[in-house]
Amino acid sequence: MRGRVRVLHVIQNLNYGGMERLLADIVLRADRGLIESHVLCLQYLGRFSEGLANVAELHLAKQTFRAGMLWPASLIRQIRSIGPQVVHTHSGVWYKASLAARRAGVPRLVHTEHGRRHPDPRIDRLVDGLAARRTDVVVAVSDALAAQLVATLFVSPRRIRVVRNGVDTGLHQPRAESGALRDELRVPSNAPILGSIGRLEPIKGYDVVVEAMALLAAEWTEGPLPVLVVFGEGSERARLLELARERRIAGLLYLPGWRDDAHDLHAASTIFTLGSRSEGTSVSLLEAMSAGLCPVVTDVGGNAAVLGPELRHRLVPAENAAALAAAWRDALGDAPRRAADGAVARQRVVREFDLGAMVRQYERIYLGEPSSGP
Repeated sequence: MRGRVRVLHVIQNLNYGGMERLLADIVLRADRGLIESHVLCLQYLGRFSEGLANVAELHLAKQTFRAGMLWPASLIRQIRSIGPQVVHTHSGVWYKASLAARRAGVPRLVHTEHGRRHPDPRIDRLVDGLAARRTDVVVAVSDALAAQLVATLFVSPRRIRVVRNGVDTGLHQPRAESGALRDELRVPSNAPILGSIGRLEPIKGYDVVVEAMALLAAEWTEGPLPVLVVFGEGSERARLLELARERRIAGLLYLPGWRDDAHDLHAASTIFTLGSRSEGTSVSLLEAMSAGLCPVVTDVGGNAAVLGPELRHRLVPAENAAALAAAWRDALGDAPRRAADGAVARQRVVREFDLGAMVRQYERIYLGEPSSGP
């Protein structure tokens, strides 16, 4: 495939989230001499659509599709009217959008799997396995996720490409704390902050994080109690707040919702943490490490590959609140080592998870070029 290629991304929405941010980054940074970008949202546009209309054409699905899994007629017509040479689907729309794209006569289908539950529910394996059979290139954002796709969806390794997520390391870099976030949340100036960014959904394991926070607080003797600040929203919000009340740490948990001031959270945080039950390659983790934060995260999905051998000691097993609390205590109790690990974290992201390299890999996929290094 040569010349300028019309690429249509299909996604549920472009509101807050790592997948949504990555799609926006791909569109914003794609070579416009090679790629004509379109984005079709099945629900609504959302936060990360801002500015995209300057470099791409944005589309909204014309209607909801109650029977769309069997015959997405309206979506077929809409894709046909856009006339893409490549349809790039993203997690959550794979089956329906790939079916519509094939029925619309699109010659090349690409799908990025940004993360899956592990183990996969049987219905997900069935539905996504069917979608995989009509997809030309299946992109996994980590080697661990690629192995899961081969094992559970029986995708041929020849059709899988691993493209690791990347972040803007110039935008996300170490900076001095302004104090604005602490002032807003009324967090004492000398209280350690355990920062996190993610969806408040079961797969992200924030219930385990809250349990670990209770264990940490019960044994803390080193001055002001640490606090947990999580930027994000989701169905687990009320449950997490109730769990914090039950464990008597309601005053140590802050859930201010999705925010646009992640830089302030990075600057204010003592460490960055995730309690995920499953991950692809976490964008929030990459951004925090790029900002020079010491990570303490669960050993799931692509997290081990992000931390690398240099930071493997900061990994903890999933579903283990005691191990997570112990790892926090270790990091909080050794400031020099924590700072050194934060510096290593930034170096790893700068070296291994460059946003520009990620976008170039996607461009080669759209153009049908053979796989090669970044």
